[in-house]
Amino acid sequence: MQSSSVKIERVAVFGLGSMGKRRLRLLSALLPNGVFAGIDAREDRRNEAAERFGAQVFSSLDDAMRIRPQAIFICTSPLSHAAIIQDCLKRGLHVFTEINLVDTDYQKNQKLAEQQGVTLFLSSTPLYRREPAYMIEQTTKYNGVISYQYHVGQYLPDWHPWESYRDFFISDARTNGCREIFAINLPWVLSAFGPVEEVFAVSARSTALQIAYPDSIIAMFRHKNGTIGTFTADLVAREPIHRMRIQSEQLLLQWDGTPESLRTFDTEKKVWQQVRLYDDVDQLSGYSANIIEDAYAAEIVAFFSAIEQGKRPLYGFLEDQETLSLIDRIEGQRS
Repeated sequence: MQSSSVKIERVAVFGLGSMGKRRLRLLSALLPNGVFAGIDAREDRRNEAAERFGAQVFSSLDDAMRIRPQAIFICTSPLSHAAIIQDCLKRGLHVFTEINLVDTDYQKNQKLAEQQGVTLFLSSTPLYRREPAYMIEQTTKYNGVISYQYHVGQYLPDWHPWESYRDFFISDARTNGCREIFAINLPWVLSAFGPVEEVFAVSARSTALQIAYPDSIIAMFRHKNGTIGTFTADLVAREPIHRMRIQSEQLLLQWDGTPESLRTFDTEKKVWQQVRLYDDVDQLSGYSANIIEDAYAAEIVAFFSAIEQGKRPLYGFLEDQETLSLIDRIEGQRS
């Protein structure tokens, strides 16, 4: 990627639900003199964005172009992303998109971004967290076969307690809750352990949730380097769980999803040692303790660095196509 003389000062956020509000809050802190547009069809969301973040609010992208945005964050439901990305790229905007969950028009939009000379950036928040970065560092330098057990789960109605789970995109089987768990976390898992050679998956329905897909999936992987692991995604856990355990003859790591929970085992002293990576963290009330704002802010900075300095992002559409293909294999095998 080539560097640019562009300095980002005017930004639009398309979609003012929970993620759009998060992006506006972080953008306001990162760009204290920035000009922001919030776009949403719902008047209540527009009013909240204007009151809380001082954004100029609009019901359409056409109207939001009045502020002459240089970049846009797409925070709408995943199935709407492809068409909005294409529209924004044609307008010459640098585009940051939340995870897509489907690969509609991936190649077309990548080519369009290249033709327009703009940045097309895909969110992969865990890759910008310090704990996964530490584990990736440890596993990639370890010379030996590793095994791991990963479990991410939370009761689906608790994801957005302020609204019904039937009212947002995880109610759709194409963008279902288990698929989102895999799509969010597999990028860092694949960075840590490498490409998957074999996959086997089983699934179940164990709740009365009104969804047309399994609420629990266990995927078993054999990676090309010999590493084996399991990844459980569930929408059942009444207490949220986010636990990774990595083990080998000389390496033992465990992370329970929170900033203070990463530990490494000293194989000589036979004791666990905490790995301290943060002096302070930014957390919002109402969310699981596993969710911190620092990584969301870090990937915004990475997006701006890609635009202004030509820095390559940690993850992109090419890698995501492979991730989504793996998820398709998982879902195709579930029974």
